[in-house]
Amino acid sequence: MVYVQRDEKGRVLRVEPEPFENMTQSMPANDPEVRTWFASRSLHDHLMSLQHSDLELVRVIEDLVHVLVSRGVMSYTDLPEAARQKLQHRAHTRTQVGDLGGLVMDESQLPY
Repeated sequence: MVYVQRDEKGRVLRVEPEPFENMTQSMPANDPEVRTWFASRSLHDHLMSLQHSDLELVRVIEDLVHVLVSRGVMSYTDLPEAARQKLQHRAHTRTQVGDLGGLVMDESQLPY
């Protein structure tokens, strides 16, 4: 048995294994609607994980380009103009954020 909260249109908003405040009903855990809700949550969680890893990978690629350029393996001009502009924009933005000093947490302290 699971406990469900529905919105005003009857859509499932939340499913929990224990009763909770604002729950609107209980349902069998194997109910098709409950299983669909869990499947959609799982997909959402996977997509969020991919998005997070994409953001981390962007930073890795920026650092890799910087290392390759600093070691003379490649030049920024080897990159397409659009890529150079994006890297320059991100570098400029990161410099501006860095100039805010204590207003912004160190990247290693971010919650994600």
